Parts: sequence; structure tokens; C-alpha cells
Amino acid sequence: MLFNSLTFVVFFAGVLALHALPFPWRVKKTNLLIASYVFYGAWNPPFVILVWISTVLDWYVAKWMYREERPARRRGLLLLSVAGNLGILGYFKYGEFLLENWQAAMQLAGIAYVPPEWSIVLPVGISFYTFQTMAYSLDVYLRRERPAESFLDFALFVTFFPQLVAGPIVRPADLIPQFAAPRRATSSQFLWGLGLVSLGLFQKVVVADTLLAPSADEVFGATGALHALDAWTGVLAFSGQIFSDFAGYSTTAIGVSLCLGFSLTNNFRYPYAAIGFSDFWRRWHISLSTWLRDYLYVPLGGNRKGRGRTYVNLMTTMLLGGLWHGASWTFVVWGGLHGTYLAVERYLTERFSGSRLAGATGSRIALALLTYLLVLLTWVFFRARDFPSAWRLLRSMFGLAGEGRKVLYWNGIIAVAAVTAVMLVAHWRLRDTTLEAAVERTPAWIIAAVWAAMVFAVIATQGSGNAFIYFQF
Repeated sequence: MLFNSLTFVVFFAGVLALHALPFPWRVKKTNLLIASYVFYGAWNPPFVILVWISTVLDWYVAKWMYREERPARRRGLLLLSVAGNLGILGYFKYGEFLLENWQAAMQLAGIAYVPPEWSIVLPVGISFYTFQTMAYSLDVYLRRERPAESFLDFALFVTFFPQLVAGPIVRPADLIPQFAAPRRATSSQFLWGLGLVSLGLFQKVVVADTLLAPSADEVFGATGALHALDAWTGVLAFSGQIFSDFAGYSTTAIGVSLCLGFSLTNNFRYPYAAIGFSDFWRRWHISLSTWLRDYLYVPLGGNRKGRGRTYVNLMTTMLLGGLWHGASWTFVVWGGLHGTYLAVERYLTERFSGSRLAGATGSRIALALLTYLLVLLTWVFFRARDFPSAWRLLRSMFGLAGEGRKVLYWNGIIAVAAVTAVMLVAHWRLRDTTLEAAVERTPAWIIAAVWAAMVFAVIATQGSGNAFIYFQF
């Protein structure tokens, strides 16, 4: 079920109506749990079973682990949780990838191995809810959190429909306590939630799908060399599309939750105004970057075991972060590039940390633009079908592919340029504040006019309802 569909509008209206009725709180939570299963099962009902398996496994493992005092037993229980969750994720998401690479390795060894046909469908959002349930087990193992007292609360934490299939990846401490006592949105929360839903759908339907996706699809779908202007336009279009699509989902999810009286953590903070790559990952997909930091980078040793080990830990974390996004070596390269950027940035920061130039406004803008440019290069590998397509596009961008052909019309190029310019200026203006603070400073009539324009644009441009990009992860 897509946020940007009439089906979801009807579904959400029904959920709101049930939530507003004078039922006991346990009944309301049960309604939300059932609604979450319906929401997820709308894609493929049998995959609800996988969510049940993760829920039941981590519920019991966490309980046993919390009562267990023997370190070896506790590690064994944690291994059971991790192996169970990653085993399901690995089979459905990485099975075909591993099989293809095993076949390639056999061919290199001179062995003619023909694998069976792989026809497993990837369950939508499996990477998100897997990491969410694993965070629960890991927090209990590390004694950061106590196990949830109510199975209903825990099951709702795993399956809460606004963020179930594409995040944000919520920590147990941030959501489970919200289910303990009755919650219902105040009038201001409900109004703000509807505003966030409108903004999120505008980002998805109007900006990502209507203004940017056609140019990105045309360029990344090309089979030959392209004119440099078209190549750059396509990459710029995808940079805006991936942000507007994913931030649009997160914003909508936060808004839907707020309409029900629940609060989700922010997942984006104007990432294209980042100054450096550490700053970028503090602003982009925040729930994933903090998950990787807390449950992978820090346990590996973080920056506590010397410079060389720090660089290895950074690269390992980002390579696995790239693989989390998709079962393809292009995603691994995307993560590796970000790991390289972070390592180089760390070295340069240590070398030139006392420079006055770094604090000047002009230098900050230049560094932000350089960061954005280097991020653009990584998006080529993220979006490209394969390595030949990525290399061909990179060569086209820098005029190294010969005389490329034109595939974009001027109206598309102008639209991408305008959206990119507005996006970068907006990110820069808002980089050190919040949307709430910006709205408070703006006259009410302007907010009302912008809101009305967004809703009108969403209705006017709503087409077949394209799925959100991160559903595939």
C-alpha cells in the first residue's frame, strides 16, 4: 500500500476513525497492530509471516537474555537472534547475489557450474524491520534497555505501519514507551501532522516523480555515450529525486504518526548543505547512519584503536552500509566511495584543523558545494544498472566518451536546474535550524498559501502512484 494512493487515504481515514473512538487503550493498540499487518500484507500477504518470525524470535530471545547471567549463554542467545534475522534477510535479499558470485568463482576455477533458477521475491522493507528488531536484541544484550513488558507493545514496535517499510529505523527506547499509555493527537499535533503529510507527498509526487524522475530515467536508461550536459543533468536529477523520494516518505511517515499521537525521529536534516562527509551522514538517512555507528562502527573499535584501525573501521562500516542498500557490487562501490571520503576527510581535518580559512563563509559554501559534487559522483554507482553503465555515464559527464548524443529536451533540463537550485538554496538556508522554527517565523497567510499550493499540485499531478525508491531495500 502506497502513501501516494487513494487506497491509503481510505485506509488512513479508517485508522484515524478507530483511533478516535472511546475504546480501551489495549483495543486501540490491537487495532493499530491489525492495521499494520493489513498495510504490509497489501503487497504480499504471505510475507507477514516473516514479520511474525522476527517478532516472536526477538521477543523470547530478549526475555531469556535479560534473565541470563552467564556470559556464554547470553552471547549464544544474541547469536540466535542475529543469525535468525540476518539469515532471513540474507536468503531473501542476498541469495541470488551470492549464487551469482559463486558461479563466477567456479568459472574462474574452470568449473562449469549452472545454478538453479532463483525466483525468490524480495519482501518489501525487510532491511528496515530487520535492523529495527536487531536493535532491540542488541540493546537488551548490552543492558541499555529492559525487555518490553507487553508483547502487544513489542509487536506494534516491529510493525508500526507508518515507518514499517522504509523507515525511519526506530530505536526501542524511542517508540515502545509511547505505547505504554493512551495517546491521541492534540489539535496542533494533528494539524502539524497533516502539514507534514502534505509536504512529504509533494516531495514524492510533484518533485521526485514529476519534475525529476523522467530526466533521471532517460539518462540512466541510455545505452550509449551522452552529451555532457545531459549526463550531468541526469545525475543532478537523480540526486534530487532520491532525496525528495526518500525524505518525502520519511516526512509522510512522521506526519502520519503524529496524526495518531506518536512521535518518530527525524531522518533527514538538509543533507545537501553538508560541509564534509561526516556532516553529510549526520544529515542523510540519520536513522541508518546512527544504527551503523552504534551497532557496527563503535563495536569494531571506532576511533579508539589508532589511526589505521579507525580507517579500517570506517571503510568496513560504509562497505556494509552500501551492501545493506542492495545486493550488487555497485552498491558496495557506492559505500566504499563514502568510506574513502570519510577517511580522507578525517586525515585532512587532523592536518588542517587550526586553519582560519575553514571558518570563513566563502570557504564553508565552497566546501559544501565540493561535498555535493563528490556525492553526485557516488550517486552514479547507486543508480546505474551495472558497472559498464556507470563508467559510460562518468566518461560522458567529463567529456571522455566521445561525441555523445542528446536525449533530454530543454524543458527537462531547465526543470532539473531550477529544482536543484531551489533545493540547494533551501538546504543552505535551513541547515542550522528546523522546519518547525522556520514555520513559526513565517506569517500564517504564507504558510496557508504554500500548503494549499502543495495540496493542489499533488492532486493535479497524481498519476499511477509510483512506489518509493527505498521500498526495494
